[in-house]
Amino acid sequence: ASPSVDIAESLERARPSQHVIDCAIGFSAGGAYGLTSVLVGQPLDTVKTRMQARADCRQSGTLSTAWHLARTQGVAGLYRGGLPVVLGGTLFRSAQFGVYEVVMKQLKQHTTPYKWGVLDWQVAFAGVCGGVARGIIEAPFDKVKVMRQCEQQWAWKTVFEGSGVTIFRNSALFCCFSVYRDIIPPLIPGGLSPFWMGAVSSNLAWLTIWPLDVIKSQRQSGLFPNHSSASLLREACRTGILFRGVMPGLARSTVANGCAMTAYKWIEEFAHTQLPKWR
Repeated sequence: ASPSVDIAESLERARPSQHVIDCAIGFSAGGAYGLTSVLVGQPLDTVKTRMQARADCRQSGTLSTAWHLARTQGVAGLYRGGLPVVLGGTLFRSAQFGVYEVVMKQLKQHTTPYKWGVLDWQVAFAGVCGGVARGIIEAPFDKVKVMRQCEQQWAWKTVFEGSGVTIFRNSALFCCFSVYRDIIPPLIPGGLSPFWMGAVSSNLAWLTIWPLDVIKSQRQSGLFPNHSSASLLREACRTGILFRGVMPGLARSTVANGCAMTAYKWIEEFAHTQLPKWR
């Protein structure tokens, strides 16, 4: 073979496979989703967390909690705990979407598809895997965020407190999100825009697992020492706060996940249309 042929063959072998490219697109689009979600939704997330975990906010509504925080601490107060989430949010949301794409591709290649009604087990299982990946990475960042939002001092030795309930919440949350994202489009004539797909799927997922989020916030806040997740769940049932903070949570979810899904789809479509031109 001529040298030019050998060089061409070497360059062809050096090109990344389509599998690697698809994984990179999934992680990159997930990163865009995470960064957009944090920047847009952090103020309402702070309000939600304080309503769930702080005793002095337990009886306050969404607007009164937000107004008091903005009046006493300004915009910086609404973004309390935002730095660790900006640093980690892009990473752990990139991981959840990237792992989901990898697992789905493997399941489609090596397992038999099956549905219980509208529920696709492959989608649900890949969603659980993506949620676990997110939870493992997110747990320490989220612990610091919640401590900062509740104005508590944190220490390095405590950053993994509440990790178990965080991972469990995320596995259930992203499983539900993936399932709703799979079953909703056929039900809507003409489909949904990326904004409303992200908003509707995430809101339904949050409503499905909201009590877990209340317990997660309380475990991570540092305000409930020596309380297990089970004891906090029983107390939440007794006092009727299983859905505490749901209004600011859904408002945040609508705006943040709607905008984030728009960014996700833009990155995904851009990569799929432009990368082949560069190869």
